[in-house]
Amino acid sequence: MFRVELHAHSERSHDGRDPVDLLLEQATAVGLDALAITDHDEIDASIEAAVSAPDYGLVGIVGMEVTSAAGHILALGIDELVAPGLSYDETLDRIHDQGGIAVVPHPFQKSRHGVAPHITDDQLAAADAIEVYNSRLFTGRANRQAEQFAIERGLPMTAGSDAHISELVGQAVTEVDADEPTAETRFSMRSVGAKRALSATERRGTSASGSSAAARNAAPSGRSASCSDEPPTTVVAPRGRP
Repeated sequence: MFRVELHAHSERSHDGRDPVDLLLEQATAVGLDALAITDHDEIDASIEAAVSAPDYGLVGIVGMEVTSAAGHILALGIDELVAPGLSYDETLDRIHDQGGIAVVPHPFQKSRHGVAPHITDDQLAAADAIEVYNSRLFTGRANRQAEQFAIERGLPMTAGSDAHISELVGQAVTEVDADEPTAETRFSMRSVGAKRALSATERRGTSASGSSAAARNAAPSGRSASCSDEPPTTVVAPRGRP
């Protein structure tokens, strides 16, 4: 099983605290296999982390949290910064143009720049995946809304700690069925009826790619709570690409 943190921030985010090395150390300490640093409208720390990740026994995934006109969108497996301020649709297009995937985090949390209040349901469903467990949403209501939406639309699901300090890396992880956590791994993730793939590729020497995802919360005891027990789906290409 391949354990991935897909939503974490370094000191390069305006509200982040810690340098890359502390996030990588924490990811190793809590038994993760891969880490995506997703700073707000910044990519340099994520690139740095992806280059250094093998030294920590990790796979690094280059990403960022893009502030679109509608709200936040995670861009994973990209090469270059995606400009903030673009429309929701244009932001997804820019991510896909780089061969990356677009994951919508905390979509129903308006106070934290969730996109749902500003776009249609069909637009939200155009994302490659929905983050259905965000560890910073304390009441859980917005997480449940996101999960229900993903289930109804048959969308891949992810989890993320949304860590802004290193100690919180690994609070929520996405667990992936994979034989080996290597840069060449192509893995399938569990989902509820999802038929599309997630592909997150870092072209600077480390990569990860996959299909539909199941969100799991890594509890302090080390246990995981799965959103789905469905069998892995077939690995296919992300939407709109062969």
